[in-house]
Amino acid sequence: MGHDIQSINKAVISCRQCPRLVEWREWVATHKVRRFRHEEYWGKPLTGFGDPHAQVVIIGLAPAAHGGNRTGRMFTGDDSGTWLMDALYESGFASQRSSEHPDDGLILSNAYVTAAVRCAPPKNKPTRQEAANCFHFLENELNLIQPRIVIVLGRFAYDSFRQYLASLGIEVKPPLKFAHGCQKTWMVNTRSVTLLMSYHPSRQNTQTKRLTRPMFLDIFQTARSLLESGDLADKAPYCQENP
Repeated sequence: MGHDIQSINKAVISCRQCPRLVEWREWVATHKVRRFRHEEYWGKPLTGFGDPHAQVVIIGLAPAAHGGNRTGRMFTGDDSGTWLMDALYESGFASQRSSEHPDDGLILSNAYVTAAVRCAPPKNKPTRQEAANCFHFLENELNLIQPRIVIVLGRFAYDSFRQYLASLGIEVKPPLKFAHGCQKTWMVNTRSVTLLMSYHPSRQNTQTKRLTRPMFLDIFQTARSLLESGDLADKAPYCQENP
């Protein structure tokens, strides 16, 4: 697995390694919420999607039970997806402002969307073992795509990216604190990779105003500016390391 996106996706969709996640995703697909009761749910693991040659990779937590687990595409058909697609559109990475289903015409340019965990977890909380079981999918995607910029949506996604760096022999020591807007660049083999941290656009964050639209859009506009300028040096003074 891992020689091309198609082989990675095939392995993702056929995965049944985590009994709890398999049971939950399939239960949700048959016990639908009322507003989607007439829709057929995907109910399987989700692949990443977008431009396979992207310079920007966005890593989320996991599919939403009635979002991606329903539609069959990550960050599609739910509030988090609405925030993400709007930001991608405004920063020139997406062809349209929203996405409701996989065949709605959305095209991502120079951006690829994926997640740390590929099945919808109960209460949006995968276990450490479930994340470990899923890690090789993300690892293969990042090794294949080789992005210049990685945007992590939330602490869980950040921890998965730290694990990826560790798999390459790059130790983030002392660990960086997770903080919205934090920017850090490493050399990965012969190329530089810049990390941008963002709060996850979950309802818990957006409805409490912990994450606002300007805050979220700024992350993606920063990515756009970095690509256009070619300047990937560390510039965020509030990206602090733990003592």
